[in-house]
Amino acid sequence: MSRKIAFKTLGCRLNQFETDSLASEFHNAGYRLVDFEDKADVYVVNTCTVTNQSDKKSRNLISQASHKPGDALVVVTGCMVNSQKKALENRDASTYFIENNRKTSIFPMVQAHFEGEILHPNSLDPDVFDFKPADTTFHTRSLVKIQDGCDNACTYCLIHVARGPQRSRPPDQVLAEVQARLDAGHQEIVLTGVHIGAYGRDHQRDLADTDLRRLVARILSETPVPRLRLSSIEPWDLSERAFRLWADPRLCRHLHLPLQSGCDATLRRMARHYTSAEFAALVASARQAIPDLAVTTDVIVGFPGEDDEEFAQSLAFVQHLAFARLHVFPYSLRPGTPAAKMAGQVPPVVKAERSKAMRAVAAASEQAFHRQFVGRTLNVLWEARRAAEGAAVWRGLTDNYIRVQTESAEDLSNTITPTQLLDLVKGGVQGRVVHVTGTSKVPVT
Repeated sequence: MSRKIAFKTLGCRLNQFETDSLASEFHNAGYRLVDFEDKADVYVVNTCTVTNQSDKKSRNLISQASHKPGDALVVVTGCMVNSQKKALENRDASTYFIENNRKTSIFPMVQAHFEGEILHPNSLDPDVFDFKPADTTFHTRSLVKIQDGCDNACTYCLIHVARGPQRSRPPDQVLAEVQARLDAGHQEIVLTGVHIGAYGRDHQRDLADTDLRRLVARILSETPVPRLRLSSIEPWDLSERAFRLWADPRLCRHLHLPLQSGCDATLRRMARHYTSAEFAALVASARQAIPDLAVTTDVIVGFPGEDDEEFAQSLAFVQHLAFARLHVFPYSLRPGTPAAKMAGQVPPVVKAERSKAMRAVAAASEQAFHRQFVGRTLNVLWEARRAAEGAAVWRGLTDNYIRVQTESAEDLSNTITPTQLLDLVKGGVQGRVVHVTGTSKVPVT
């Protein structure tokens, strides 16, 4: 009887990519993937430490796994392990704690455990890019990791500690991985990492004259990728020269540019490398160069020293920029960061009020962006189906990041279809697949 393994992932797309890869590796070795709530032989918790809430959720999941009946093996990995490993190990010495740079050792370590051996991860020399490709059964959109780590030191963030310094994956390896994902049937490739805009800046000899723009150009010219999407890019890493890449319609019209604040004084305390005016100019240039572009962002409210006037400036700036989607985070104090020692820590009740106000602006901006496309026909990559009365309801994404749902008795999974956008619904837009003979689907390759 095959062993059962359960995964739980918190945090960013990079964490999700790494979990998917590990899950696929175990699945291909004969393990049965089960829900985290079910009984399993192995529980893997991939933690996040970006906020206090992330830490709390991670600890709760570790506790749940550790108190499951039986003698299941518990493996804890992710950014919280790197930032708080000693504190975690003191809580439960019987659990394996694997740092981010040794995640690829989890599979051989678990195998050794069930063979009666103890394989310490430090005895291996894993590569942070040596993740096995995830099967198409996990997601229709495939994440491809191109870099890890971060050399920035934003005053609120621990990720440069948890993930280590910036390092890039050689471009030929990235190209080979993209082609492998296409051969497996994926219709969209998402380039991901901690700081993908810094790709190629780690001064490796085999990365000479390489940056994100050149890498994207190679992928578009050397592979038949139907869709290529970029994950989050810091604003200072995006040049107007890069906008020429979007002349190829396969590059998704979507840029996630983390803003963090629309107030210059707050940005300076955060150690962000731009002013609000520079950010606005970049967005304006991007929108002019790339029609129908979706610009999404992240904003922190309640940063130390943010008074009512600074918040008002940030709120007005966000409203003016009219983002297609906005993730709002109340500032979370992270011990060991410069911001944790700053004067003017904002009370939780004030942060909650400001979060509510910022989220109201975000919801209105998202609806306004979606409304522009009602009545138009856009290509949608269909990802998931849920049962409903009558026909099944499918959900998918346009290239410019509009979530669309439609009813169809057809199997739309992992296909790209022209879809007319009919009306706004909660969380996105209602659509209707347009059947054009011979061109209504882009089938799995």
